[in-house]
Amino acid sequence: MGLNERRAIKELQDVTLPARVKEIEEICGKAIPYDVDWESLAEDADALNFIDNASCHRLNMALRMICQDEMGKQAVRDGLTMITLKNVKENSDMSMTFEKGVLSMHCAYALRTDGMFRDDEIRALLVKKL
Repeated sequence: MGLNERRAIKELQDVTLPARVKEIEEICGKAIPYDVDWESLAEDADALNFIDNASCHRLNMALRMICQDEMGKQAVRDGLTMITLKNVKENSDMSMTFEKGVLSMHCAYALRTDGMFRDDEIRALLVKKL
């Protein structure tokens, strides 16, 4: 892992992800933490540059739609406890699950929009399982 990757990871850990958690709290009334597989990102500067937009921003857009009313906010507060993110290399390795309160997204972040789940896909999975 080079200097640029270490800097990007530090920025994500210290600034970007805490801001996204705060935003989730503003949306639903509960801070929901991220658990990122940093090892899967360590050698991939492109993935590090795109992870926030590809997963965090998309998730928050989905949560805004779900949390339009108190029932939606309560469902998210009660049902979503953790968000895990992992970088994969190929589209064929991508997956998204929501089990036991944990939303897991394995995305090919270096592929940008081709390697992510759209907010409507995230929303559909959450609504189905909340």
